[in-house]
Amino acid sequence: DAGDSADAGEGSAADGAAVAAEDAQAPEAPWDPDFKEDAEAVERFAIDVQVPRDVPAGTLVLRGAKVITMRGDEVIEDADLVITNNRISQIGPKGTLALPADARVVDVTGKIITPGFVDTHAHWFEIRRGVIDKQHWGFLANVAYGVTAGLDVQTATNDMFAYQDMIDAGRMIGLRAFSTGPGVFSDNAFTSADHAYGVLKRYRDHYRTRNIKAYIAGNRKQRQYLMQAAAELGMLPTTEGALDLKLDLTHAIDGYWGSEHALAVTPIYDDVVQLIAGTGIGYTPTLLVAYGGPWAENYFYTRESPYDDEKVRRFMPYDVLAEKSLRRRWFADQEHVFPRLAADAAKIMRAGGKVGVGSHGQFQGLGYHWELWALASGGLTPMEALRAATLGGAEVIGYEAAIGSLEPGKYADLNVFDRDPSKDIRNTSSLSLVMANGRLYDAGSLMQLAPNEVEAPVFWFAKEAPPNRLH
Repeated sequence: DAGDSADAGEGSAADGAAVAAEDAQAPEAPWDPDFKEDAEAVERFAIDVQVPRDVPAGTLVLRGAKVITMRGDEVIEDADLVITNNRISQIGPKGTLALPADARVVDVTGKIITPGFVDTHAHWFEIRRGVIDKQHWGFLANVAYGVTAGLDVQTATNDMFAYQDMIDAGRMIGLRAFSTGPGVFSDNAFTSADHAYGVLKRYRDHYRTRNIKAYIAGNRKQRQYLMQAAAELGMLPTTEGALDLKLDLTHAIDGYWGSEHALAVTPIYDDVVQLIAGTGIGYTPTLLVAYGGPWAENYFYTRESPYDDEKVRRFMPYDVLAEKSLRRRWFADQEHVFPRLAADAAKIMRAGGKVGVGSHGQFQGLGYHWELWALASGGLTPMEALRAATLGGAEVIGYEAAIGSLEPGKYADLNVFDRDPSKDIRNTSSLSLVMANGRLYDAGSLMQLAPNEVEAPVFWFAKEAPPNRLH
């Protein structure tokens, strides 16, 4: 296997749940005697299959850009950003660092660099299941739009783990595709904490994931069984409240790591804000599918014309694009609820809470920018919105030890913009270069520019001719 997604952040400190150190072994616990995997007739055989990780070789220097590191409020004007293999090795003012003689220097003067974007509530719905698609367009579209990591919080099947391995091994281009695997629901019918431990241990040991989605997983006692098991196993359980604010609040109190989708009531007041922020539960409002009003995606479909966007057409099959964008419901601005939900998220973030940007897989790649812009509509400054998209997102999914900021030792995942998104969040549309795992790509085509040049991928649907248009 290609490992558990690059040792990313498994040693992170937990607020809502105790997370074990990266290589720590969770203590064995007695399983429920009725748990089938513990029956005497069941045998286990460990098969160790190893494939080298994709680690590009060499030293690359991005010189002359304004670098927004997300290390606190640090911004380095006219910087040298040094990448060795697939990690950041140095960063500082231009000309102040000791560089190896064989370093390749790329001039990015006048541009702006941020960490790569993290999608805290992804769904890669369109993957081919059962048979691995080595050139899945959805993964490439996300990289082309600067989304260099994401967590699919409900995959329905375990195919996603194979895709994750393929990407980690360099067999296909894609973002860091973290996954919960199939969700845990009430049909597990947990009878004890030991029973929950047995189910979650299967995910950790056999699926090799520490992220788990436990959605409507039973009554409160059963949910607490899950939280107890997750704490013992060092896992990060996320959930959603099913349009029930009281359920959302008990999730936070009982120790869930994350909460998906918007809180069901708006506006929220200081009691709820302080509870969500104080418990440390990660909050991803997924405004493109906003609760309580028209989905925000309709706002962007009817105002941004993605159907006519050449970059979108390059990375998305025509039938998918047409189905999504040609006929949408239009709503007046005052009918949209997402700015109010975004204002609630801003309250939580400013109270010290963890807020992420989750696109819900509504429109791969570009949809992440829509979600980010929608989140900013609630009053966040552009810098605050960028923090939610980068380090904040990494914290929400539990990988801040490895991604989310630009500092030595972290993975070289970053975005290069022609216009400054810290001045206007809509400037994320000026993305020109993307680095994913130390490989530098042209954002418009995904031609690899460094450490060596590789032609842009040619999609199977590239020659599809759209039907005659009415206009």
